[in-house]
Amino acid sequence: MYYVTAFYHFQKFTKADLPALQEAMLKKCDAFGIQGLTLIAREGLNGTVAAKTETALAQWKGYLEELAPGISFKDSQSEKQPFKRNFVKIRDEIVQLGKTEIFPEGENNHITPDEWNRMMQEEDVVVIDVRNDYEIEVGTFKGAVDPKTKTFKEFPEFVKHCDIPKDKKVLMCCTGGIRCEKASIEMQQQGYQHVYQLKGGILQYIKEHPNEFFEGECFIFDHRAAVNQQLQASERYALCPHCGDPGDVRIACNRCNEKCAICKRCKAFSERLSCSKDCANKIKQGIPTKNKKKTSALI
Repeated sequence: MYYVTAFYHFQKFTKADLPALQEAMLKKCDAFGIQGLTLIAREGLNGTVAAKTETALAQWKGYLEELAPGISFKDSQSEKQPFKRNFVKIRDEIVQLGKTEIFPEGENNHITPDEWNRMMQEEDVVVIDVRNDYEIEVGTFKGAVDPKTKTFKEFPEFVKHCDIPKDKKVLMCCTGGIRCEKASIEMQQQGYQHVYQLKGGILQYIKEHPNEFFEGECFIFDHRAAVNQQLQASERYALCPHCGDPGDVRIACNRCNEKCAICKRCKAFSERLSCSKDCANKIKQGIPTKNKKKTSALI
């Protein structure tokens, strides 16, 4: 079993701080046997990592708590290592809205999963899922608005052109809460008066309220692709080998017969009825098939 945690914290660093911080974090990851991805920027840090033992993960958390007091964690488990390697990367933003001037500070109308449920049942609200379209396809809240964005940077344009009244009560959600931190400020700056964000995000919600208002599974950014309502690795979805989006179209590779899952968009390309980019390229180039049994690609 591997022990996984997702975390973020908005905290001001100088640009000069970042290379030394990157080096220090990589050393700690090596010492504790941590693998995953951590982003650092002048506005803070954001990441998801995995460890082989609870002790190792606790050591990593302790290090982060000293570095960023007040940081919170969303924990889960995986039977397989969800990360192939470990990276600590320096970025302009720890979540890419494209507006470095937006810096969340403290609580900004955060509501708990219990409060979220009450407001959905008792009040006239609009729920906005601020994640990207391929994430929302895997699962979202009942009746949530899908902004149909390909990247988070498109969200300000969605707000600008949506027809939601400015005095409407808006509930916002995302995977772990970080995108809502900036999205709520963006909506407030565009004139929305009553914007609330789900504290801890969807991961915290389904931990406390599985199989209630959230339907489906929650996409996550590691090799598990998604987690179900029990925060266990998805049995339905896998990362599409061609584009990296979540996929549940089961196929047998048209070149080597390896079974895998691809996304519904890649299904439209005949060469992508394959288990890897390598097999897809060889099919496209007309290279003869290898150990291919006569079977339908779709299974």
